[in-house]
Amino acid sequence: MSDAHEVIRRDFLAPEMKEAFSEGSIAGSVVVQARQMLAETEWLLGLARENPELRGVVGWVPLCEDAGEPHLERFASDDKLVGVRHVVHDEPDDNFILRADFNEGISRLKNYDLAYDILIFGKHLPQTIRFVDQHPNQNFVVDHIAKPRIVQGAFDREWADGMLELGKRENVSCKVSGMLTEVQEGAWNIDLLQPYFDTVWEAFGPKRVMYGSDWPVCLLREPYSVWAKTAEELSASLSAVEKTAFWGANAPRIYGL
Repeated sequence: MSDAHEVIRRDFLAPEMKEAFSEGSIAGSVVVQARQMLAETEWLLGLARENPELRGVVGWVPLCEDAGEPHLERFASDDKLVGVRHVVHDEPDDNFILRADFNEGISRLKNYDLAYDILIFGKHLPQTIRFVDQHPNQNFVVDHIAKPRIVQGAFDREWADGMLELGKRENVSCKVSGMLTEVQEGAWNIDLLQPYFDTVWEAFGPKRVMYGSDWPVCLLREPYSVWAKTAEELSASLSAVEKTAFWGANAPRIYGL
């Protein structure tokens, strides 16, 4: 991390998580990997076993090496592992997600009932659609609404078109998170963010959209309580049934908790 990440350049552990989530109505969370290290996956699984609030772990395994085996077999015996993720948007190759060895690893995940979290920028949506189409029986979750460029006065239409197309795939869900950190300028308001939420809802529908905290990374822009309140405002027009699905019912079903 650079000096720009100073606010989160420290340890954030289960006690801090419980304190943050006590500000809202979050009873449990799925923790998602940050480092491409088997040691981190082991560590997160250990934390989940010790803290019942951590309902599941989306970890990392080297999917490009022997299709992720034998690591998948080893970790999948732990019922806290619900998915895996690779930090695709940090790869220098914009077509990384289409690599044959990576896709071979993805093809093994369904054998272990594991979801795959897709971490990309909006510019990667065309490749991602091609990627998903290679795996029609795999459960996918798009993280951080695919990180559009959120700029005052310029809605990201290319991102929206890509998300609407991706949402046609019934095996793909989307996590509403990370929006504040994708605002390209300091100033933001609900009116700026609402079209992005509405597009996700249109693309994926009430059964395939879930709330995500992006804690503690959200602290780079605002306190967690601000993001939680913002998500409440963004989802205010939903019906009571839809709100229940968005805030709590969809995630356990999608991740098989």
